Amino acid sequence: MTQAPQQTESVKRVPRGGGLGSVDRYFGITERGSTFGTEVRGGLVTFVTMAYIVILNPIILSGSPDVLGNFIDGSADGEQAFAQASAVTAFTAGVMTILFGLVSRLPFGFAAGLGINAFLAFSVVGQVTWPEAMALVVINGVLIVLLAATGLRRMIFDAVPVELKLAITVGIGLFIAFIGFVNSGFVTATGANSPPVGLGIGGSVVTVPTLLFVITLVLTGVLVAARVKGGLLIGLVTGTVIAVIVEAIWHLGPRTGADGEVANGGGWGLTVPELGSAPFSLPDLGLIGAVSFDFGRVGLVTVVMLVFTLLFTNFFDAMGTMTGLSREAGLSDEKGNFPRLKSALVVEGVGAIAGGLTSSSSNTVFIESGAGIGEGARTGFANLVTGGMFLLAMFFTPLTGIVPTEVAAAALVIVGALMMAQIKHIDLGDFRVLLPVFLTVAVMPMTYSIANGIGAGFVAWVLVHALSGRAKRVHWLLWVVAAGFVVFFARGPIEALLGV
Repeated sequence: MTQAPQQTESVKRVPRGGGLGSVDRYFGITERGSTFGTEVRGGLVTFVTMAYIVILNPIILSGSPDVLGNFIDGSADGEQAFAQASAVTAFTAGVMTILFGLVSRLPFGFAAGLGINAFLAFSVVGQVTWPEAMALVVINGVLIVLLAATGLRRMIFDAVPVELKLAITVGIGLFIAFIGFVNSGFVTATGANSPPVGLGIGGSVVTVPTLLFVITLVLTGVLVAARVKGGLLIGLVTGTVIAVIVEAIWHLGPRTGADGEVANGGGWGLTVPELGSAPFSLPDLGLIGAVSFDFGRVGLVTVVMLVFTLLFTNFFDAMGTMTGLSREAGLSDEKGNFPRLKSALVVEGVGAIAGGLTSSSSNTVFIESGAGIGEGARTGFANLVTGGMFLLAMFFTPLTGIVPTEVAAAALVIVGALMMAQIKHIDLGDFRVLLPVFLTVAVMPMTYSIANGIGAGFVAWVLVHALSGRAKRVHWLLWVVAAGFVVFFARGPIEALLGV
């Protein structure tokens, strides 16, 4: 665990005038044993470790059409989807990172949360449109702000067993990894009842793009294992460079034709890695404000449960991350409380609102901020540097648009593996714990739904404990949540019965 450096006599010599002295006192740079140079270095390191989200988030958001067949840019072909999603991802991350640094004065970077974006792309937009999905994110953010401001967020966080909190992270990790395997062509549908999926084509890896996925996965895995700062980003960039070279030599082309049907089984997935005319351009922020609160095509029960799942996934992950980062920075007490806790939680909720309004998905604190903390960042001044770099990244979206799906899929698998590592903190010796955790983790990828996994875990936790003589150990809030998920799972018959 990284501890904050010991305070020295320099604390007494903080300049009393304006300029840097005022900035120092506002952020508490010297007070926390840091320097301006250390904060700048820490902010840059945090950006390098987080920068992959500018590529990965638009790949997740731009690849899935909604219930009407439209992509996130509102078109049927998604031609501008990636560029627009990349621009708003960088913009929102920059604004929220700077805002969080100014308000909370803590060195925690913000960006679109992994897991939440996957839930939107692979579950929510199968039922609503992209503007409606982002409206759900806004509602989720408003509720988070209210819960944080009233103190209810901390109470709910404490009521849910830590095993279920960790299981959700593990399940999302497995789900994200599975998506990566499918997007890369490493795992494909067999078209048979059994087995429903298989390795590559006919049990073999036979295409160049899928082979590149394997190469990128191994390279990135080695970098991450060696604790190379920015290893995930380096892997993405290296894999993309190799892909560009491969395409320039062999001209593989796209996998699908103009009609959307597979015309070239050995081609690239969603993106062909070809260099454009210019490496940078003015950012296209056309997705800002693309929200709709008209949920007429789905029932009220569905809307409530979708918002609940977003809410649950959003604030549990963020609160746990902030607690861990503050502990790493040596800024928390023995109970896990850290400076300006309530304001930090409120701003985190604002990140969800901002992410919905900009169509970049809910923005939240990133665990990768620990890299900057490891470099010595202790205050929100580091966030000004990280946020500024994100805003600069908006102008380089043409470069991010050449990343092929197969390379991005390797990053998804790596991120999934990192999230899966949390299972080591769960004591599985008690079957009352094992079964709900197993169902949470297994149901997510098997049903292609984060919500289903969370619901299965909560319902199983309540029933197994209650029917095995431990009903008094189940918090009353869990009973409410489990009952809600029972309604969610039976929403089809219920809506038909009620005529909604």
